Amino acid sequence: MASEFAGLDHHALNAMLNLYDAEGNIRFDADRMAARQYFLRHVNQNTVFFHSLDEKLGYLVEEGYYDAAVLDQYSRNFQRAIWDAAFAAKFRFPTFLGAFKYYTSYTLKTRDGQRYLERYEDRVVMVALTLARGDEALAMRLMEEMLAGRFQPATPTFLNAGKKARGEFVSCFLLRLEDNMESIGRGINSALQLSKRGGGVALMLTNIREYGAPIKGIENQSSGVIPVMKLLEDSFSYANQLGARQGAGAVYLHAHHPDILRFLDTKRENADEKIRIKTLSLGVVIPDITFELAKKNEEMYLFSPHDVERVYGRAFSEISVSEKYHEMADDARIRKRKINARAFFQTLAEIQFESGYPYIMFEDTVNRANPIAGRITMSNLCSEILQVAEPSEFDEDLGYAQMGTDISCNLGSLNIAKVMDGGDLGASVGAAIRALSAVSEMSAINAVPSIRKGNEESHAIGLGQMNLHGFLARERIHYGSPEGIEFTSVYFAAVAYHALAESNRLAAQQGRSFKGFEASTYADGSFFEKYVTRDWLPESDTVIALFDRFGITLPSRADWTALRERVMETGLWNRNLQAVPPTGSISYINNATASIHPITAKIEIRKEGKIGRVYYPAPYMTNDNLEFYRDAYQIGPEAIIDTYAAATEHVDQGLSLTLFFPAEATTRDINRAQIYAWRRGIKTIYYIRLRQAALEGTEVQGCVSCSL
Repeated sequence: MASEFAGLDHHALNAMLNLYDAEGNIRFDADRMAARQYFLRHVNQNTVFFHSLDEKLGYLVEEGYYDAAVLDQYSRNFQRAIWDAAFAAKFRFPTFLGAFKYYTSYTLKTRDGQRYLERYEDRVVMVALTLARGDEALAMRLMEEMLAGRFQPATPTFLNAGKKARGEFVSCFLLRLEDNMESIGRGINSALQLSKRGGGVALMLTNIREYGAPIKGIENQSSGVIPVMKLLEDSFSYANQLGARQGAGAVYLHAHHPDILRFLDTKRENADEKIRIKTLSLGVVIPDITFELAKKNEEMYLFSPHDVERVYGRAFSEISVSEKYHEMADDARIRKRKINARAFFQTLAEIQFESGYPYIMFEDTVNRANPIAGRITMSNLCSEILQVAEPSEFDEDLGYAQMGTDISCNLGSLNIAKVMDGGDLGASVGAAIRALSAVSEMSAINAVPSIRKGNEESHAIGLGQMNLHGFLARERIHYGSPEGIEFTSVYFAAVAYHALAESNRLAAQQGRSFKGFEASTYADGSFFEKYVTRDWLPESDTVIALFDRFGITLPSRADWTALRERVMETGLWNRNLQAVPPTGSISYINNATASIHPITAKIEIRKEGKIGRVYYPAPYMTNDNLEFYRDAYQIGPEAIIDTYAAATEHVDQGLSLTLFFPAEATTRDINRAQIYAWRRGIKTIYYIRLRQAALEGTEVQGCVSCSL
């Protein structure tokens, strides 16, 4: 076998993953050899050599690569201890793509980009030292969690922590727009400022009056939401982060907004260039009433946001359309028009069939599950952030007359397989909550004060998960099977318990809770009702044995009851705790399947810049367990929805759910999946993917801001 590989470089060896051997087996050994050769012939040859840690740190600080303030929080003896411990772990990348993604996208390089200044262990230690803020025990704990692959901060944090010249630790934001020129103008400026800093931005358009609506009593004056979308698209294109990549933006609109069909038409393949939206992502907010009207094959009314606000004294986004629908339909003061509800869903499916958009947020499902006072009115670029925002009011000079709160996403994920291997779920979750809370507390986006205020008041974070399919397949459990779904439910219930417990400990240490805790369902204990009235423990022999074998202690009903009492007494530090984003580059570095959805191929093909195609084998896959690696298109949307529904029940925010369909799927299939997702309590749907994209062997562009 060695002679077969003789003379091949790492690219050629990696490509052999796509070629079966004489017995029809996948050549996993070729990829492992590719990873080793990449280090021997490229990384080692292009890494700056230092004789000692003192020499390395001295150089990196003096040359302005590392932030001396981070290192100065720790004694030199501790610095040596944590670096020694990190390198003693003997970390190795198990795949070529994992190593390649780290060294091309994350590690610190010389300013000419030609040589490496960090190993993986260096980056992990600097992130740990930064987030621990002088706490030696926490720094060592975070280093161990990250190096073992149990916890992974999001790309902005992992990339920037500890560097002197750095970007933000967070790069996903949500902004409200209100129905006035000041709010729109300020919103566009905020989008520019956030995009300049590498941020992806979602904006809510629901409150903007529709095309043809009156302005100051003069009929047919409003241009509606489309021109605002065009302005935003141009803004994101202009703020392109020094040409590194296009800015990323999304806009959300309510299904009962009069511009909804024009909004959707912007993504049609044959849309007129005057309205066509090429790079901006679209999301639609759909309440329960829309499904009920479609079921009865009735017309659905679209309501003028300006009139709704005038009649109710509240913005359209703050009104529950399901509750007020018939009342608003009968109110002559509110302008309205109607379309067929089934035709609306048909149009929705057509656009998704063509473009993958729009994302969907099921408004009433989201708000029924929301433990925080106030309404959730939109989501983000990747559809997993679901938080309450408050509107701002502006003076004519665009200064704040009343500052509201907008939303930032402080993200990181646990690797389910590695956490299970570690045997102490509570410790891993606790470390992750501490790390993400530090990201929130260390972030202050002064350019957008409403973002800064929202972050400071809420300490909201989003702990995600990845590698569900990889873990299940490794344990010879089929994704979407009853055992797979049961494991997902039990695991996520346990994560919720430990996340709340750690946030409660933080609140006790800080002596206060997030702003608004007193009005939450945490404060009165009602949030915990489902956890204190039944057990969330495994029932099948397979899943019981799984947790037992890894030594994972699961919270009992009595544990939940005690936690409820502690939370009611001393509160929570974080207003929001969990959100499951898509995971991109970080999945490869962690040898993990992305997020909690199934693999898209046994051997994934990615296009990586100038080098072309790179091949990535599904984690833990061998020639003996291939049957457990059915891809997402084979598994189908229902099993994926069932899996996500099991997790959703225990996640206070959302989960980035992509639905996959075979090549022969129709718009009717998409409609059926949407209805099934809504009935199963899914909160949001991200992209719709058809098999053809996978067969082309090219990478499907995912969320560029919230991918880990």
